[in-house]
Amino acid sequence: MAATALPGTRGHAGPSPRRPVGIVPTAVLVLGAIYTLFPVSWVVVAATKSKAELFSTSTFAPGTGLLSNLADLFAYRDGVFWLWLLNTALYAGGGAALSTAVSTISGYALAKYSFPGRNLIFNLLIGGILVPSVVLAIPQYLLFSKAGLADTYWSVLLPQILHPYSIYLARIYAQAAIPASLLEAGRLDGAGEWRLLRRVALPLLTPGMVTIFLFQFVAIWNNFLLPFIMLGDDHKFPLTVGLYTLLAAGANQPSLYNLIITGTMLSLIPLIALFLTMQRYWRTDLSGGAVKS
Repeated sequence: MAATALPGTRGHAGPSPRRPVGIVPTAVLVLGAIYTLFPVSWVVVAATKSKAELFSTSTFAPGTGLLSNLADLFAYRDGVFWLWLLNTALYAGGGAALSTAVSTISGYALAKYSFPGRNLIFNLLIGGILVPSVVLAIPQYLLFSKAGLADTYWSVLLPQILHPYSIYLARIYAQAAIPASLLEAGRLDGAGEWRLLRRVALPLLTPGMVTIFLFQFVAIWNNFLLPFIMLGDDHKFPLTVGLYTLLAAGANQPSLYNLIITGTMLSLIPLIALFLTMQRYWRTDLSGGAVKS
């Protein structure tokens, strides 16, 4: 009598057929990658060209002036590029870290605690997501000017701390990642709320916190309008505003175009390095943190 395979089990007749790869989705992804990487590759190649080669050679023909462009950029105005880079790291790193902390605690509280007005606060946050940051830039400048904080580092840092979308993301992630039974078990064992947050919630929220930090870091790093409105002293400029001043001056001094392109290429390196170093914190197992803690 021939043996038959049980329902739900794989037989031994042969290997299962491989799922065919969709040509259309692959083609769309390839086109999207090309569309995204094309300007980046142009910047990298253009940064290698000297002043004479920038407008006289083919678009993707490598040049011979990368080292001289770097030397000229670092020597421009006694190395003001490094100051812009440090300012950008301060705004992006400090703002993203503070925003991640505030968003994580707020999202955790909205997800796991019941208190009067919780739904109202959450609905206001949803409404805040729909308000473009451009609309808030001028009112924020007027408020900081009244407080005497305009043209200071705080005028760029403080508006970045409270971010409605990050709080919304933290709340949604906390609801999915932290089982209520796990918190109740901790309370039965005598753990206080602060210990539950530190030993149970935060390890589970680590992937969400990394996501919020990366989103905020990239948004602040690329932010142009807020520092452009708030700051008047070019020694407090981030890279976006500093390179813009070079671009405006380049209308009368075409030799500055090489510095602009080289500075743009260098500004991409920290973002790429950040994603490569922090992507390992994205975990698919939501309970991994609780097991390790």
